[in-house]
Amino acid sequence: MSINSVTLTGRAGRDAEVKYFESGSCVAQFSIAVDRYSKEGGKEADWFNIKLWGKQAQVAADYVRKGSLVGVTGRLEIEKWTDRASGEERSKPVVVGDRLELLGGRREAESPAPGNDEEVPF
Repeated sequence: MSINSVTLTGRAGRDAEVKYFESGSCVAQFSIAVDRYSKEGGKEADWFNIKLWGKQAQVAADYVRKGSLVGVTGRLEIEKWTDRASGEERSKPVVVGDRLELLGGRREAESPAPGNDEEVPF
């Protein structure tokens, strides 16, 4: 028996990038930083590439912004391709999400739209 299941909670490192296809489907990609505590008591971030399809991708497109707290459940895949410039084989791990959870509070959801550089008073 084998199981390929990944559950992560972290903050988005960038806004979700979305691509739409002629078929009507869409895919969203972004990265998240997940805190890991070291033996020395410090905190480090591990970065994970996330890919979502369909309705989950549309939710990511509408709501996942840099700094958003999200939860992702899915599976780990290794994407492989040939580098066009060098001809070398490349690969990277990607979490293909089945479920996206928006964990930030209402204040996070109401933050200014991307590109709006107005200061928020605290």
